[in-house]
Amino acid sequence: MSGHSKWAKVHRQKTITDAKKGAVFTKLGNLITVAAKEGGEDIETNFKLRLAVEKARQANMPKDNIDRAIKKGAGLSTGKTALAEITYEAFGPSGSVFVIEAITDNKNRTVADLKAVLNKNGGQLGGPNSTLWQFERKGLILIDKNQLKNKNTDDLELDLIEAGAENINQDENSWEITTAANHWPTMEKNIKQLNINIKESSLGYKPKDYLDIKEEETKEKIDKLYTALIDIDEINNIYTNANW
Repeated sequence: MSGHSKWAKVHRQKTITDAKKGAVFTKLGNLITVAAKEGGEDIETNFKLRLAVEKARQANMPKDNIDRAIKKGAGLSTGKTALAEITYEAFGPSGSVFVIEAITDNKNRTVADLKAVLNKNGGQLGGPNSTLWQFERKGLILIDKNQLKNKNTDDLELDLIEAGAENINQDENSWEITTAANHWPTMEKNIKQLNINIKESSLGYKPKDYLDIKEEETKEKIDKLYTALIDIDEINNIYTNANW
């Protein structure tokens, strides 16, 4: 059940890069707007919106920005809301595959930007279900390892499994808990009832099998492609089977 965390690596890299490039507020604002458009402005009943707002707060996004994004999505402001969520599939170097989530107001521009980045970095845009079949939709919850110092971790693992965890992986800083997509909101609630603070929570695509990259040259190619994809403003999440 326990092991070394691989999936969380992508989430951490993305957070760090976004913070450096200063685009995180725009991306989070779009995420909030789309969530409010789909499920309404009530955070209590719209789980997707609540999650987006929590992410925005963790990134220290100003409250006014959050409120404007909610109103925009709920149709309570005059701003345009022609944003769409799109999932793209792509092939990378040395057998690596990618699932890329975007929020965009111009699909043609986003596709053109994606193709340009992929072609420049040894990748190729795929068609529907060309790579998606190699992933599973899962809930991912990260908890900070420091808060577990005074807990019996063996008992905690059993509690988490009983609460609905499918897998529990660890790295030097976090515990990564994977759960079924339809159980994800309940899993969040169960963890909080164990008096554990959640560091990050998201619904994403987890590879069924990982591709361990050994060669340094290939690692550099995949890292360069990954970074270039993140630099596209409309890209919100990137999932890959590559472990480098």
